[in-house]
Formats: sequence, C-alpha cells, structure tokens
Amino acid sequence: MATEGQSEYESVLCIKPEVSVYRIPPRASNRAIRAADWKLDAPDWTGRMRVTSRGKVAYVKLEDRISGELFAQAPVEESPGIAVETVSDSSRYFVLRIQDDNGRSAFIGIGFGDRGDAFDFNVALQDHFKWVKQENEFSKQAQAPDSTPKLDLGFKEGQTITLNIGQSKKKDRSRPQSSGGLGLLPPPPGGKLAPPPSSRSTNHNTQPSGGGSDTGLLDLDSSNSNSVDALNPTTTANVDLWGDFDSVSSNTTVKAVNGES
Repeated sequence: MATEGQSEYESVLCIKPEVSVYRIPPRASNRAIRAADWKLDAPDWTGRMRVTSRGKVAYVKLEDRISGELFAQAPVEESPGIAVETVSDSSRYFVLRIQDDNGRSAFIGIGFGDRGDAFDFNVALQDHFKWVKQENEFSKQAQAPDSTPKLDLGFKEGQTITLNIGQSKKKDRSRPQSSGGLGLLPPPPGGKLAPPPSSRSTNHNTQPSGGGSDTGLLDLDSSNSNSVDALNPTTTANVDLWGDFDSVSSNTTVKAVNGES
C-alpha cells in the first residue's frame, strides 16, 4: 500500500523554460551520436521541459510554454541508460526515447541554449537515481536477516561476580585524625611537672643520699618528698640561709668568751 501511494505522488525535480527538439536521422550501428548531424539552426519544436518523478521512475516531459499542453514524455527508469543519452560532440544536447500511451517509442534530440540548463537537467536525473539506489539498499537490508554475530553479555550458568563497593571509604575512616598534624605526648611518670628552679636554689649543691640502696631504683616516699621540696624551693632556701646565720653567730660568741679575736 505504501508503494502504491508513493507511485501516485508526483514530485518536480527540474523545470527549464526553453528547450529545442530535433528530428534525428536513423542511428548507424556502433557509431557515436553527434549533434552536428542535426539541423541545429532549424529546430522542429520549441517549448519548456519539466522533469518529474513518480516513485522510482523519472519522467522528462516536453510541454507548451503557454498552455502547458504535453507534447511528448520520456519515462526514465535508470540513468545512464537508453532513455537519456549524451552526444559525443557537445554537452548541451541529448537523445530522448519518448513513449506514448500505447507503448510506441521513438528517438528525438533535445538541446539547451545555455550549458547551465543542460548541467541542471543532468544533475536532477543523477540525484534521483542516487536516491533510488539508496532505497533499494535499505529494502535489501530490511529483508535480509542480520548475519553479524551479536555480543552476549549475559551470565553463564553458575557464573558469579563479586563487587567491592565502599572498601576504600572504610579504610579512610579507620585512620586517626590528628589536629594540626602533630600527635599528643603522654604525661611524665611522676604525674606532676616540677617548676624550674629559682636563682637562689641553683647556688646550693644537692647532696647525694648515702647508704647502700640501689641507685637504679627510686623509693616512692623519697620521690614524693623530693617532689614536695621541688614545689617549695624558696622555703628550703630560707631554712638553709637561717641555718648558716645561726652557725656563724654561735662561732662568734664562743670566740668572744675565749678571748680570741
């Protein structure tokens, strides 16, 4: 049905306002057609040419320029072909095989006064049959089964697949985040930080504790007392100063009693 509808629709491919028709002599066998053998100065008919298409067939129609009455038409089923032929000595002249409604045919010569009109006529036929060729290829592809191998992306029987999703994110979350890029150090083992010694306490030397105790191990009580003394260095220094003053005073008194200077 689509083919019948397409054959009923007629489209216009090209229109040329002036074309000349010539009666040509009988064709000799195996001899190229020459327009010089025609009576070019006395055409037999002059009118307009209209090229149309109905389906896959093109029609070259020669019509009267004023009334539009049809003089002759040439159905063209292929190009190049016997329906439209070029001559050997000019690009402005062609040979047409015209047909009537009864199927009788005859050969006539046509010619254009301008080479551009002849070029347009030739291109109109070429474009039409180029489209016909594409349509034939599309129809063959639609009818022929697709023999190209298809890619099978489905799972085979018993085949499984493992997806590792989100493992990289979990690894990133397990890393400890440090503020400022620096880690925190643990506190000292004594639990308290001793303040820096004062200027007075630095003048006195610390006496090492006597005894046979192991110097590698520290007693908890001595460490606590040392930490208390370290926290009050001023009190310790005051006691030592008053002790020195008392010793000097007692020595002076003894010397006075004994009459020593």
